[in-house]
Amino acid sequence: MELKEDQQTLSKAEITANWLPRYTGMPLENFGRHILLTNFYDYVRQFAARFECEIYGEGRPMQAATNSAGITIINFGIGSANAATVMDLLTAIQPAGVLFLGKCGGLKTSSEIGNFILPIAAIRGEGTSDDYLHPKVPALPSFKLHKFVSDIVATRGYEYRTGVIYTSNRRVWEHDRDFHRKLHEMTCIGIDMETATIFIAGHANQIARGALLLVSDVPITPDGVKMEQTDKRVTQDWSHIHLSIGIEAMMEIGSKGEQIKHFRY
Repeated sequence: MELKEDQQTLSKAEITANWLPRYTGMPLENFGRHILLTNFYDYVRQFAARFECEIYGEGRPMQAATNSAGITIINFGIGSANAATVMDLLTAIQPAGVLFLGKCGGLKTSSEIGNFILPIAAIRGEGTSDDYLHPKVPALPSFKLHKFVSDIVATRGYEYRTGVIYTSNRRVWEHDRDFHRKLHEMTCIGIDMETATIFIAGHANQIARGALLLVSDVPITPDGVKMEQTDKRVTQDWSHIHLSIGIEAMMEIGSKGEQIKHFRY
């Protein structure tokens, strides 16, 4: 169907202002300026219990909660398409910064289960980000935001690794030896399904963004593929630490009133 010349299309701002509450159940005025993104409802539940705040979005695609300090956490689901969607929807509130708390598979002997990774970049193997910027544009975080996160990790006595993350749309690949060789050739430190998309969609939407990833498995080894029991153990041992670091980093940025500027490169 062709659009008639006199027909008006909705603007992106109008769409996202309607869809962010629609997806999360949270009114726009309830969102904070500093956003934590996660793939896990349990992180939202832990956050809400810690700050005694309401969880919105039960029965909706995404769940969210905001504390009294203006930090909002959103469970956006899994995969690059959902990551792109939430980064688009967040333009409705123009956040000061977005930090992704996700899990990844470790691809190096130095990235064991329980390690944290602050990605210096991500390889765009997912395809979704191609709808935002040219495929040759690098997927990079906002390094000032990462500086706050690294300071919190160090202050709390934990170690973290840096390196390049490979982001893929392919979820079941652990059996594929050719794919293993491809990852080895690219010298990536880890693999996930969202980081590159968040970095590129954030750049396209002029949103400061970062990621703190928790290594939950070592999928290139036969015994390292994530199974239910190992994932439960990682969640039990590390999720509260992962979430706490993210909360402290965003609260530190908020309390200092730091502006994490978005630069076009």
